[in-house]
Amino acid sequence: MTNGQDREPILSVRNLKTYFFQDEGTVHAVDGAAFDLYRGKTLGIVGESGCGKSVTARSVLRIVERPGRIVEGEIVLRRAGPSGQTDELDLTKLKADSLLMRSIRGKDIGLIFQEPMTSFSAHYTIGNQIIEAVRTHLKLPPRQARERAIEMLRLVGIPKPDRRVDEYSFQLSGGLRQRAMIAMALSCDPSILIADEPTTALDVTTQAQILALLERLQRERGMAIMLITHNLGVVAEMCDHVVVMYLGRVVEKGSVDQIFHSAKHPYTQALLCSIPSIESEPRVKLPTISGSIPHPYKRPKGCPFHPRCSHTMPGLCDTEVPVLAPVAENQEASCFLYHKPQ
Repeated sequence: MTNGQDREPILSVRNLKTYFFQDEGTVHAVDGAAFDLYRGKTLGIVGESGCGKSVTARSVLRIVERPGRIVEGEIVLRRAGPSGQTDELDLTKLKADSLLMRSIRGKDIGLIFQEPMTSFSAHYTIGNQIIEAVRTHLKLPPRQARERAIEMLRLVGIPKPDRRVDEYSFQLSGGLRQRAMIAMALSCDPSILIADEPTTALDVTTQAQILALLERLQRERGMAIMLITHNLGVVAEMCDHVVVMYLGRVVEKGSVDQIFHSAKHPYTQALLCSIPSIESEPRVKLPTISGSIPHPYKRPKGCPFHPRCSHTMPGLCDTEVPVLAPVAENQEASCFLYHKPQ
């Protein structure tokens, strides 16, 4: 349910298609994705590895590497204009290396990369890298930019920030590197934060601390968060709305309660069944999804999930592609169980 704060989405993605054109064939990494992100809310994007979650985030920031490119769709960003009005920008119409697009990265949309060890440069201190972002977007002089970097490190809970600011990423533990990455992503006070697997490779205690930190910063700053993860426990803890992706397509979306308590798409249901429960019988194998994600060059005809689906209807699911349509109030799914073609 929306209120006055989130009646209008801050980011709208419509029919986004990002393809990679290679000698062996064309990879439809994102194939018609559509969703909205609201101010002060957290949107979870979930699915198995290879479903297009990270490419979707990179498409929003226009940092898709060649030979990939956006071939269709809209990415509409709504931000405050110079006179206080709301400006709408379709990011797909901007050149990836344009001054406007580069000003949006970091200032309007921050990104927490999946692996901070490889995202920070080993040749510069973490302070220098945060300072560079601050000076680029906020136009602060060197001394104030350094003070801002120290303030951000303190904000994310890094001890002795005035000393850590002069250290390199390889001198920090995994948890501190992740906090430093969050500090850099938030250093220019973005209205949207994209967190790509922010707790990967961290121990459970550190994961909980990082998630609590993101929740606190969101409450304090009112920013929107796009959380990309395959961990459904994190989604249940953090998210307001959920988008489920499979093979580049959105197969279901709805509120977190709808997804966890009344999932409609067979893929979503299978994902939820594979989660261990405290009530599970001991020494009983968890249910698994049969098969594996198809090879990107050999996409199945019809519904992309039909080769692994226990509800497949021969002659329909293997020939026709279902569209994303309403199955309940504010919940949509792309499945012929609910929408038979006319």
